[in-house]
Amino acid sequence: MAKQASSSGGALYDAQRLARIKASKLYVSNASPGKVPVIYSAVYNIAFLGLEKLHPFDSSKWGRVCELLIQKGELESRRIMEPGEATKEDLLVVHTPEYLESLKRSYVAASILEVEIFNLCVYISFLSSIKQVPPVALLPYCIIRSKVLVPFRKQVGGSVLAGKVAYERGWAINVGGGFHHCCGYRGGGFCVYADITLCIHFAFANLNISRAMIVDLDAHQGNGHERDFADDDRVFIFDMYNRDIYPLDYEAKRWIDRRVEISSGTRTDSYLTRLKQELEGAFQAFAPDLLVYNAGTDILEGDPLGRLEVSPEGVKERDEIVFSFARQRNIPIVMLTSGGYMRSSAGVIAESISNLHSKKLIDLAGVN
Repeated sequence: MAKQASSSGGALYDAQRLARIKASKLYVSNASPGKVPVIYSAVYNIAFLGLEKLHPFDSSKWGRVCELLIQKGELESRRIMEPGEATKEDLLVVHTPEYLESLKRSYVAASILEVEIFNLCVYISFLSSIKQVPPVALLPYCIIRSKVLVPFRKQVGGSVLAGKVAYERGWAINVGGGFHHCCGYRGGGFCVYADITLCIHFAFANLNISRAMIVDLDAHQGNGHERDFADDDRVFIFDMYNRDIYPLDYEAKRWIDRRVEISSGTRTDSYLTRLKQELEGAFQAFAPDLLVYNAGTDILEGDPLGRLEVSPEGVKERDEIVFSFARQRNIPIVMLTSGGYMRSSAGVIAESISNLHSKKLIDLAGVN
């Protein structure tokens, strides 16, 4: 596997990775005492001439989560932490040079984002007929970079920073990230960069931790981080997902430490009962120094891609269960918002964060 191959570089490879991490500025932010561990940037949101409408993912949901929390008076915009943007050197901590180079080709980015190619071509041809320029000129690399890659790099910066902030403050929420289908050498499923893997590698190198747990509760299997951490006993992977849907990565399943497969149509009560049982077993088997929680809302009833039937209240309870497990054990927890393919997802995420605050599992006022 690619991870094994990259590790085979031995001391030189490890030294290169460590040097890149130590030289990175991603752990430097405006995380002053007046800030709360909620990480977000307006750069997260993707919008370019309506092109984002070719994908079912709500590419402005991250901003709407913060707007809703601010409107409710539970979060002040001035208290939100602004992350840095991951540079090429940061990304090379995990990604191969060949993969990063491939992202300069428009069709590669389109396939990873799962923008349906036929519709994309029709859309570009339509625009080109209006502007009377060749279709290829409408999507040069500079546009792909500024309108697509930079927002994802900024979210990667948020996930990496969240690891540091959670270690210092007990918890952190990156209102973005969770690109769990991307590994070091390939992307897919709207996941361009492996932010979960990067978050954990930065934590291992910079923080006093040696064991991390990924709790992946997105509706889809997290095959990206599973490939990246194959045979790495420092990382325990708990993945509860719909076995009937994408990515159906049977090889990556071998590296899930606690695999919980559920079927399409699973409802709230069954979902939450199974989650509590399996999480208890996971924490009995492994004691992490850091927990990375991939909190996708594509488990919601009606989500066209997740195909599960969990209610909004069920999502709130799910998040509360995971935070309770971590906070009761004094395990720093990073929450990433990951997938969610309905416009209602933003409201559910905001309500869940509010609920965590009301249950004193987090503090949006910046006291702890």
